[in-house]
Amino acid sequence: MSNYLHQFVYGIYPYIALAIFFLGSLIRFDREQYTWKSDSSQLLHRGSLRLGNILFHIGIIGLLFGHAAGLLTPVWVWDTLGVTHSLKQGVAMAAGGIMGGLCLAGLLILLLRRFSNDRLRAVTTAGDKLVMLWILLTLLLGLSSIFVSASHMDGHMMVLLMNWAQHIVTFRADAASFIVEAPLIFKLHLFMGMSLFVIFPFTRLVHVWSGFGAVAYLGRAYQLVRRR
Repeated sequence: MSNYLHQFVYGIYPYIALAIFFLGSLIRFDREQYTWKSDSSQLLHRGSLRLGNILFHIGIIGLLFGHAAGLLTPVWVWDTLGVTHSLKQGVAMAAGGIMGGLCLAGLLILLLRRFSNDRLRAVTTAGDKLVMLWILLTLLLGLSSIFVSASHMDGHMMVLLMNWAQHIVTFRADAASFIVEAPLIFKLHLFMGMSLFVIFPFTRLVHVWSGFGAVAYLGRAYQLVRRR
């Protein structure tokens, strides 16, 4: 990969992806609220939906928060807590493997359910197929990277990835330089993950925002229903 392409993909593209993610979601919510839904297919065919949904959502939520905490927590915090780089890498590999495995199992169940049923297959859009395929490939790359990580348990590459992510979110121009020598599988996983933010506003993934918004219900006053 040329230096220019590397700088673009890992130094500029993250901001393009985040801009599309936030602005696209905002515009869709403002202009197309009736499309802001998860398009549940439970009424068409229940089958293995519950098991697949539970496994998939537990796994992907665990991966989301695990990646956020692992990549964005400053290195000095772990050092202060006495957590060595090799230990953190080991914990990240174990947690990522478990959550990734749950997510993959759930996704495969949902894929089998959707494409083995004629009615579900008929209502599956191109966007649905793109989302499922993209998440599947991203998952497979992430799980495969565990085996690459196992060959160097010193935590060096993990720290470089943390520095990259933290320099991106703090708008520092040298972010891409940290992962120049990263194995290809890590770079592909990063690209696929960032691209999920690009396709997010144009697919049913927007219902994730509603999940976070539902937390507001916890502080809402009780709704009173009176008899006539």
